[in-house]
Amino acid sequence: MTAAAKVLFTGKTHVTAGTDGAARSRDGFLDVKLPQPHPAAENLFGAAWSACYIGALQLAAGQRKIKLPSEPEVDAEIDLNQASGAFFLSARLSVHVPGVERAVAEELIEAAHGICPYSKAVHGNIEVTTTLV
Repeated sequence: MTAAAKVLFTGKTHVTAGTDGAARSRDGFLDVKLPQPHPAAENLFGAAWSACYIGALQLAAGQRKIKLPSEPEVDAEIDLNQASGAFFLSARLSVHVPGVERAVAEELIEAAHGICPYSKAVHGNIEVTTTLV
């Protein structure tokens, strides 16, 4: 992080393992039972990434002065894979941008990957397929 960077938000969570495992955010907004780490981790990652990605999509539309007639939606599928003894992720994002011309929607979903911190974090690290539906 550069010296000029300003922290906008810090998510603070506490996670416990075991049959009574759970994830809780300090602000109480998140409170999820996690009796096993998988598939909860992939589901939580998919939800967090999708929420961030929708915000980035809306920001991209605003930057281009495009009014979204309705709220976009994202279906995320996060795969936990194993090969040669190593674990890795892959992802598929199905993005719905209702009421927007297809070419414009495709431009927005591409731009959103350049804005969304989750997309930036995984870029080049995992296989990601994004589909406009």
